[in-house]
Amino acid sequence: MVKLSVIVPFYNVQTYAPDTLRSLRANAREDFEFILVDDCSTDGTADILRRAEDEIPGVVVSRHKENGGLATARNTGLDAARGEYLAFLDGDDWVTPGHFAGLLARAEALGCDFVRTDHVQVDGRTRTVHRVPHGRRDEVMDPRDAILPAARTTSVDYPYAWAGLYHRRLLDRGLLHFTDGLRTAEDRPWIWRLHREADSFAVLGFLGIFYRRGVASSLTQIGDVRQLDFIRSFDQVVRETAEDRDARALLPKAVRTYCAIIFHHMSSMERFEPAVARALKSMSAAALKRMPQDVLDEALDSMDVQRATLLRRLRRRPVAAKEVAAA
Repeated sequence: MVKLSVIVPFYNVQTYAPDTLRSLRANAREDFEFILVDDCSTDGTADILRRAEDEIPGVVVSRHKENGGLATARNTGLDAARGEYLAFLDGDDWVTPGHFAGLLARAEALGCDFVRTDHVQVDGRTRTVHRVPHGRRDEVMDPRDAILPAARTTSVDYPYAWAGLYHRRLLDRGLLHFTDGLRTAEDRPWIWRLHREADSFAVLGFLGIFYRRGVASSLTQIGDVRQLDFIRSFDQVVRETAEDRDARALLPKAVRTYCAIIFHHMSSMERFEPAVARALKSMSAAALKRMPQDVLDEALDSMDVQRATLLRRLRRRPVAAKEVAAA
């Protein structure tokens, strides 16, 4: 029986893939499988993965004929996974030797639906530890209790799919697949759904995953139209949260977070191509008009002057009726 499936999408990361694969080799176990998804790479990544099939125990390679993005690649891996537990890793990151075995042992001992872990962010030669924004560790809790308060950073603001381990029963319940085709912020609807609908989770003081930031091919570094998928992503968060039984309590958090992300992108307009910058303004204005207006009013009133002023000005920006209705 396969105990753990690790899903690893790759796209044009030939420089970093060898480090990722070496870390998988150092985590190999007879009952582990590593599902490597090549999302139609155009560099030497495919050749590197082809060699990994022969060199690393448990490796299974799947290749897309067209580039579908990270969410779609992860879904391909989920559809192929046979493990009792599932984990994710990105094709330019790595984990310490024995990371997955240690994480699995802790998760099995706790018996909850999913666990979340801290990680190390790597930016050149700089290493920074990032903690799950939840103080209670090694204790099984209700995931819904970790969504609020609205004005503080909470577990839903730590969306990284690779920072954790997930029991297969979540996959069987339809809670682990990502929204197909999302090019950025694909983790946001996913983490919100987990915290709203899973039954139990725990946060572990477990540090073994290294997240490489600043990679030139990463969408966080590219100012093209794909970045605007964050709007589709957060529209989904707000829409699904509005349908939740605790919508009145949870919507302020969803709306406030959406506003914070809009402000973040609007404050770094210089990194976008001119046409994308114009689209960002128009689409963000329409998004603000789609939000529950009473909840939005409360969110803006609670923000600092700089954020609130920019967002109110953007909210007043004229947009076409069809843009306001889009979601």
